[in-house]
Amino acid sequence: MPNPKRRHSRERGRLRRTFYKVKAPVLSKCPQCGKMKLPHRICPFCGYYKGKQQVVIKTKEEKKKEREKTKR
Repeated sequence: MPNPKRRHSRERGRLRRTFYKVKAPVLSKCPQCGKMKLPHRICPFCGYYKGKQQVVIKTKEEKKKEREKTKR
């Protein structure tokens, strides 16, 4: 395995790293509820995917009631 003969300057290393950028995620509109979601994923707000409900999404109040029931 070859090793570098000389050290790279700071400028050269930084120029190499100019393409490492954080990209904003591409979002699409959910046809069911209209909120923005990642494409080809179940909507985290309504639980629908391709017009069918895949996951039942619970509200904060429902989750709170379930926690209270399990504590008793």
